[in-house]
Order: sequence, then structure tokens, then C-alpha cells
Amino acid sequence: SSSCGCSATSRNAKQTGRYERSAQSELPSTEGLIESPYPRTNQMVRLEGGRFTMGTDEPEIPVDGESPARQVDLDPFYLEIHEVSNAEFELFVNDTGYKTEAETFGDSFVLEMMISEAIKKEIDSAVAAAPWWLPVKGADWQHPFGPDTNITHIMDHPVVHTSWNDAMAYCKWAGRTLPTEAQWEYASRGGLANRLFPWGNKLLPKNEHRMNIWQGVFPVNNTEEDGYAATGPVTSYPPNKFGLYNMIGNAWEWTRDWWTTRHSAEPQQNPTGPPSGTDKVKKGGSYMCHKSYCYRYRNAARSQNTPDSSASNLGFRCSSDAV
Repeated sequence: SSSCGCSATSRNAKQTGRYERSAQSELPSTEGLIESPYPRTNQMVRLEGGRFTMGTDEPEIPVDGESPARQVDLDPFYLEIHEVSNAEFELFVNDTGYKTEAETFGDSFVLEMMISEAIKKEIDSAVAAAPWWLPVKGADWQHPFGPDTNITHIMDHPVVHTSWNDAMAYCKWAGRTLPTEAQWEYASRGGLANRLFPWGNKLLPKNEHRMNIWQGVFPVNNTEEDGYAATGPVTSYPPNKFGLYNMIGNAWEWTRDWWTTRHSAEPQQNPTGPPSGTDKVKKGGSYMCHKSYCYRYRNAARSQNTPDSSASNLGFRCSSDAV
């Protein structure tokens, strides 16, 4: 399950050598009071922080660096209740004219079964480690499954095809930032210690779906028992005890930290990860996760991508330091 291709959507992935380019973009600095035709979902909740247990001593995917369990102390901070939606991201783009890296590069990774036959005919490369990922020209946040798709009817779904750099640009515009991995995991756990999921250890408490992941046989058949074939609204499912929605499943979420799989077991205060690296940490899993190949829809689970990577299951939410 460690070779599920969760991190295969990096722009330097094998068989996609043309992804070595880098996109430079100006960070927008304007922030105004903006009106949206859609209900706003950019609200934040204050989290008090304190001590919690990060990671686990019973890793499901040891190679990912899920262990060891370690005591972490956090200062109070704010976190967005929802993943950033298409509607919220559109406000940012309309205000700044920002172009995402997927748009600048001209392509992004999409799950094969979501791509139309017409578009598939134009594709001549795939990811060696994960052949269900195809680089699609014209796939971006407004065209999540290819140039012949749009977001008109999914404005309340998480924005995807956003790179780490795009996410940071949006958060900066909003006067916010990305959460650290420790902040993200503390928030996801919702005050419960050593549990698999934000609500406990049962996948289906009272036989109810609590997250948007893959049911059926990956990657060929999603039975949609949780209600969704791909992303769902950022308001889906009951929130955890901190009032946070979709921390697990739906879309992967970028964090601020550089990736490492080596962690000290010593207690830490407000950890921010390594000083440098090549990949950034993402958390939470997505609608593409299935236990048979990517059991990463757990609090302690983690994966990584290069900061310029984008894909049809990768989004984010913003945080802010408490005043």
C-alpha cells in the first residue's frame, strides 16, 4: 500500500520528463471585502492547542514516517472550518488575476476513469508508478477532469489542481497561511487521542459514512456508497468535535512543512518540520483512497508532493496564528 501513487503526481514523475520546468508567479497582496454569489465557507474556528499525541506507534504505512507517537505542544491558532472551495478560490482569482501553476504549465494530473474518451486519445504518457494518473493538457482548477469539463455545478466542492505555491498565494491574499503538519493533525484529531479517524476508530459509525473515500475496486469502479464519485461539497458529512469538516477524505490538503520520514520521539513545541526539502507534506487522503491500495485516510497518515505539483484530488485549507 506504500506504492499507491499518492506522491506520483509530482511534476518530475517518471515518464513525464517535461515536468522539470518551474513556474514563477507574483504573489498577490491585495485583500478586500468581496461579495460572492455563493454562501461563504471561509469561516475559521479558534483551536486552543496544548499537548497532543502526534503520529502513531502502530503505523499502517511505516515507510511514510507515521511513527513514532510523540508529544507535541501547540500554541492556539485558527483553522478554516472547510476546505477552500471553488467559489472561494474564484474570488481570489477574480480579485488578483492569479494564474495557477497547472495553468502556467499547461497540464495537470487527472484520474484516468474521470477523463473523457476524446481527451484520452490525445494522451501519450502516464506515470510509471501509478498508471491511473494521466497528465491532461488543459486540466486545471476550472476544468478538473480535462478541458471539456467545468465547475459550474460544483462551486461548493474543494478547489483542486492547486499546487503548494498556489495554496500559499491564496492564503497570503486572505491574510492567512497554511497550517503546519502538527497543527493540521491536532485539528483533525478533534481532541481524541490515538484514534484512526477524526471521530474514532470505526470506519462506519452506526453504519454511516463520515468521509468521502473510494468504495468498490480501485481504480476501475467506484460504487459511490458515500454519495460521491469524485469530490463532494466542503460542507459534507458531520464535523469533528472541533467543528471541522472533511479533514479526512474528499481532497488531500497541503501543509506548510517540508517532508521527512524521520521524527524524534522527544516532546516538541510548535514543530514546523525540516528547514528545507524537495517535497511538501499533504494530509487527509482523498476521494481516491481505498484501504486496498492507499490507506491514508487516517489522522496519522501522510504523503508528499513537490510544491509545484497539482492533481484532481489535491486542495488545501488555510490557518492563522491566534492574536
